[in-house]
Amino acid sequence: MNMPHLLSNLPHLSHIPLGPLAALIAGVLVLIVPRLLNYVVAIYLIVIGILGLTHGAWW
Repeated sequence: MNMPHLLSNLPHLSHIPLGPLAALIAGVLVLIVPRLLNYVVAIYLIVIGILGLTHGAWW
């Protein structure tokens, strides 16, 4: 059985954009637990602030 050939047909997770994926997960969680919205917004603002101050140096 040729294992590398089987794995080459799987989609690569490295090509999934993180922004839309995070938004989708956050949206579903907010619908399930509305109180979670405060935490989601706070975490988003903190992350965007840090990335803005560092000019996205980590990406």
